[in-house]
Amino acid sequence: MTQLILIVDDNENNRKLARDVLEFAGFSTLEATGGVEGVALAQEHQPALVLMDIRMPDLNGTEALKLLKEDSRTAEIPIVALTSSTMRGDEQRFLAEGFDGYLAKPISVREFPDQVRSYLK
Repeated sequence: MTQLILIVDDNENNRKLARDVLEFAGFSTLEATGGVEGVALAQEHQPALVLMDIRMPDLNGTEALKLLKEDSRTAEIPIVALTSSTMRGDEQRFLAEGFDGYLAKPISVREFPDQVRSYLK
């Protein structure tokens, strides 16, 4: 069975790159253009993993994470911060906020599928 990955990012180019790389690696993907849509799609489709951008206009990634972790339907889904916030301490901060993992943008096309697999249950 193909595992479904939800990509939540307001940047179309970032979504397209992640989608193309993951689909080539055998995953199926679902995309949301913001945090509100991402939460709704996660609740509806129960993906195996959520890749969550942090800076989005409607609901940022940390706010969306809190909503998903508080909902019994989505609380167990691993949520990985996929972000261009790569300052020292950012990874620790995101993990402390409750993300299950951290991936920096731009993604490495070669390493990305294995990085994603490492977060799947």
